[in-house]
Amino acid sequence: MKRVLHVGKFYPPVPGGMERVVQTLCRASEGLVESRVLAMNTGGTTVEDEVDGVPVTRVGTIGAVGSVTIAPSLAWRLRRPAADLIVLHEPNPWALLSYALVRPPPPLAIWYHSDVVRHPLQYNLFYAPVARPAYSRARCFIVSSPPLGEQASALAPYRSRIRVIPFGIDPARWAADGAISERAAALSRELGPFVLFAGRHVPYKGVDVMLRALQGTTARAVIAGDGPQRSAWETLARELSLDGQVRFTGDVPDAELRALVHAASALVLPSVTRAEAFGYVQIEAMAAGTPVISTDVPSGVSWVNQHERTGLVVAAGQPEPLRAAIVRLLADGALRERFGAAGRERVDREFTLARLRERLQSLYGELGLLTGNRAAAQSERAAASEPRERSGVGVPASERAGESEGRSPSEKK
Repeated sequence: MKRVLHVGKFYPPVPGGMERVVQTLCRASEGLVESRVLAMNTGGTTVEDEVDGVPVTRVGTIGAVGSVTIAPSLAWRLRRPAADLIVLHEPNPWALLSYALVRPPPPLAIWYHSDVVRHPLQYNLFYAPVARPAYSRARCFIVSSPPLGEQASALAPYRSRIRVIPFGIDPARWAADGAISERAAALSRELGPFVLFAGRHVPYKGVDVMLRALQGTTARAVIAGDGPQRSAWETLARELSLDGQVRFTGDVPDAELRALVHAASALVLPSVTRAEAFGYVQIEAMAAGTPVISTDVPSGVSWVNQHERTGLVVAAGQPEPLRAAIVRLLADGALRERFGAAGRERVDREFTLARLRERLQSLYGELGLLTGNRAAAQSERAAASEPRERSGVGVPASERAGESEGRSPSEKK
C-alpha cells in the first residue's frame, strides 16, 4: 500500500478547521493508502504520536511571528520522508518555507484550503516567493469547491492542475439521538427561538455584523466558540444593548454543540472575507436539518449553502440583509422545515465520508497510488459512474463553473 504524508499546521486534539479536515482525510483514506501526518507541536519538543491509528509527528516549535508558528526542524523532517506522495495543506507559510529549503523527492499535491487574504503587494513580496517552489512542483491543487478553484488568484497559473474534492462528514453523527434530543428540547425551553453562530472568534467570521443585525429585533442568538475577538464582541453586544438577547458560551463540548445545532432555528455564518473558503459548520448544520444563513463572500460558502434551497445567502458585511434573513426564518416554520430537509438531502448526496472516499480514490488513482485490484476497481467505477454535480477530480475547475441554481440574488446579476 502506498504511503501519503500530510503536512499540516497542527493536528487534533488541537482544534482548528485545517486540523479537522486532515484528520477526516486520513480517516476516509483508510484501506486505500497508508496515511501519516507531519505537523507542529504546541510546545518545544518533538513528539511521535498516534491518533486513531494514524502516526503523527508533532515537531517542536519555538514561538510565532505574527500568525506564523516557527518549527526549526520541520525542514529536516521533510528532507527525505518515507512517502510516495506529500500533501501540503495550505495556507501554511512555515511548511512552504521548509519545503522550499529541502525540496524533498516525493511527488507533491497541495490541498488549498483558502486564499491568503493580504494586500496584493504584501502577498507578492513576501508570501508568493516562499510558495513558488512548492507551487511549481505540485502535481495538482485540491480545492473544496468549484468557486474556490475559479476565484483563487494564486492558482490562476495552475488552472489545469486544480481538482475539486468537497469535504465530507458522517451524517449519522449529527442525527438527534435520545440524549441530544432531550438537551435540545431543554435549550429550546430555556432560550426560546434563537439563531446560532459556532466557530472561532476571529475578525473574518463577521460576528460584529451579526450583532448589529440583531439590533432593533427581538431575535435571540447564541455565540459558541472562542478566540481573540471574543472580548471585543462581548463589549460590542453590551454597547448595542443586546445583553438580554445574546449569549456567549465559549467553547462547548461536542455533545452540547450538537444539541445547540438541533435547537437553533438557523445557523448563521456571517463571514466577511474569502478567508471563509467553505464553511465546514454549514454541512454539520445541514446534516442536522438546520437551515443556514450565510454570506456571498467570493469562495465556496454559497456553493455549499444554496440560496432559497438549503437556506439564505445575503450580502457580506451588511447588517440590514442579514437582519431581514434572520427575521424571515424565525417567523416561518414551514420555510425552516423545507430548507432543513433540502440540507439533509444535499449532505447525503454530496458531503458524506463515503463520497469523500470515492473522490479521494479517484485522486489516488490519477496520481498512481493505487495498485492491483484497487486500481482496476477504481477504473471500472470511474467509467461506469456519472458525476452527481459538476465537481470532482480529473476535470479542471475552469470546466466546472457554478450553476445558477442555488446562487444568491447578487450572483445572478
